[in-house]
Amino acid sequence: MLKPRTEVPEITVEVVNGDAWSLSGSDAEFMTMVVFYRGYHCPICKTYLQNLESNLDKFEALGVKTIAISSNNQEIAEKTKQEWALERLPLGYNLSIEKARELGLYVSEGINENEPEIFSEPGLYLVKADGSLYAAAIQTMPFTRPNFDELLGALKFVKAKNYPARGEA
Repeated sequence: MLKPRTEVPEITVEVVNGDAWSLSGSDAEFMTMVVFYRGYHCPICKTYLQNLESNLDKFEALGVKTIAISSNNQEIAEKTKQEWALERLPLGYNLSIEKARELGLYVSEGINENEPEIFSEPGLYLVKADGSLYAAAIQTMPFTRPNFDELLGALKFVKAKNYPARGEA
C-alpha cells in the first residue's frame, strides 16, 4: 500500500490521440489527479468519466492536471473516448496488471462475456508536484468513488490552508 507523503511509482501510458504520458512528466502546478477506471465495459465508469470531463475546467483552475487510465488496449480506449464523448479528458491505456498491483489497485477477473479477462478496479490518486502521494481512494468494486464536486471543494480548502497529506503514520 502506498502511503501519503511518499513517492508514487512512475506511471507511463500511451494516450488516445496523443503521445506517451508519464507521471514524472506532468507539469501540474498543484497536483496531478490520476483516475484509474475499470474500462469500456463499465457503465459506472462512463458516467464517472463524463462527470469528470464536465469538471475539467474547475480542476485546471486549481492547478490540477488530470488523466484517466485503464488496462484497455488502444482500440478499446479510442472507442471509449469517442462513444463516451470525452473530448478533453486525456485517456491513457494499456496499464499493465503488474503496474496496477504495484500501485495498490485491486484486480478482478471477468465474470461475464462483457468484461475483460482481467482488469483493475477503480482508484483515484492525488499526486503533488513533487511526485509524492497526497491522497488515494481505492475501490474493490465499481461503486463508491469520490464525488468530483466534493473533491473540488476539498482541494480548494487544501490549497488555501496548505493542509498536509494525512495517513502517513
